Amino acid sequence: MHLNLSFDLSAAVRRVRRPASVADASAIGAKVWKSFPYGNRLYRYDGAALQANWARLHRGDREPFPSATRIERLVRHNPALAEHVRDPARTAACLEQAWRAYHAGDFAEAVHFAQDAGVAGTMVAVRAAAVYAAHVEDQDDRRLKILREATEAAEELVQVAPVWANAWYAFGLAVGRYSQNLSVMKALTLGFGGKVRDSFLRALALEPDHADAHLALGVYHAEVVDKVGSVVGALSHHARRDAVEHHFELARRLTPDSPIVLAEYAKARMLAFGAAQFGRAYGLFQEAAACRPVDALERLDVELAKRELI
Repeated sequence: MHLNLSFDLSAAVRRVRRPASVADASAIGAKVWKSFPYGNRLYRYDGAALQANWARLHRGDREPFPSATRIERLVRHNPALAEHVRDPARTAACLEQAWRAYHAGDFAEAVHFAQDAGVAGTMVAVRAAAVYAAHVEDQDDRRLKILREATEAAEELVQVAPVWANAWYAFGLAVGRYSQNLSVMKALTLGFGGKVRDSFLRALALEPDHADAHLALGVYHAEVVDKVGSVVGALSHHARRDAVEHHFELARRLTPDSPIVLAEYAKARMLAFGAAQFGRAYGLFQEAAACRPVDALERLDVELAKRELI
């Protein structure tokens, strides 16, 4: 099944007086996004099942379930959001649908529902875009465009909601994925590395047990060390080999048996420490491949790990 998608997230953020609807989202620059490659019914959390499984699904990012009370609290902590959230209950309902689609692997649909939530939905939309671009989209130009627009939207979001750990995490994730597709060296030259690192540090300052931010920082340190070496990495980009282990071990403690953490840790060890770590990396891929995924993203990482073992 192919979905037409407008992914003009920056425009969605700017349309703050009137939240974007699904029809609006489909009308501008429609794109065809590919379907989740492992079926569309495996990871559906319909009805009350989403809230019942929320703690497990969100142990990595610590995002609360999207209730009206949660939205009201988010607005209190981020007063600039107030003019963009007219109906907390409706916003929460749209976000619940967006997360349900995200976990099922319906990434285009997740963006639609998230845009329908207005500015408060930008975080979910950016997350869906980043996962889709990294794992599913096979056209380089489309991938880069999606990630560029996601980065722009997330940067606008953190200006409106600076006291939201997952807004900063989404920004760092989008910039990081965009940087990977530009090449890490070009991204460092453009100063994106600092934005990636600082975004995840901001997320951790607001939520110290944010395992996904620890994972992402581990990836950042590994990629910089791989590209510029340990000396230049430390002096110019605050990237160190020992930080790779530090952040990934924290992520493992916070999210035991996470295929995402295990697969990313395996790749990061190879980048930061070289071929000498092949045995350790192989073992981590084996652990990841043996995990039982609970949503689409975990399934994508389990399949990635299996491919590495062939």
